[in-house]
Amino acid sequence: MLLAIDTSAGTSVAVVEGDLVLAERSTEDTMRHAEVIGEMIAAVLDEAGVDPSRLDEVVAGMGPGPFTGLRVGIAAARAFALGIGRPLTPAVSHDAVALDEWSAGTRGPLLVVTDARRRELYWSSYDLGSDAVSRTDGPGLCRPDELPYPDVERIDATQVSAGALGRAALIRRAAGLPVEYTEPLYLRSPDVTVPGARKRVTR
Repeated sequence: MLLAIDTSAGTSVAVVEGDLVLAERSTEDTMRHAEVIGEMIAAVLDEAGVDPSRLDEVVAGMGPGPFTGLRVGIAAARAFALGIGRPLTPAVSHDAVALDEWSAGTRGPLLVVTDARRRELYWSSYDLGSDAVSRTDGPGLCRPDELPYPDVERIDATQVSAGALGRAALIRRAAGLPVEYTEPLYLRSPDVTVPGARKRVTR
């Protein structure tokens, strides 16, 4: 059983056991990650009737997502995992979108795209087979006119389900696939930078 957290598009938190999502809370608000995430964690644990000590791991959505929002979810997941003494498993947020599409009956090649702003797109390509979903390429960053696989069905990742994220992480493990992207996939670097050394004043 695991707790999954994703803040790459809004905020989503879920308790997942196997292929079942026991409880999930989500909001599309992209401005209040820090304000709602604690309440949402408490709410899903309460709804699922799960004490934190029963969790085996915490899954964190690593993006792609905006710097400010994404780091809130990752920090919350790391802190919660540390607090209960359980491992943290990173997961690609696009995987959750592809799995949701597969669960809804979509089959064939699929391109999941996130608007990275500043005339750039983050993308991942998938093969939605009859009994499995596999990422075939990406995540990658490019300009809109360089977006690969132009003939493949495209879906924009405007929402990410933590329930699907947790299920996707379990599916990867069952398939023997390695953990990847332990660092956040930010849509772009933060605009604020650490100032350099002060210039010496001479007379």
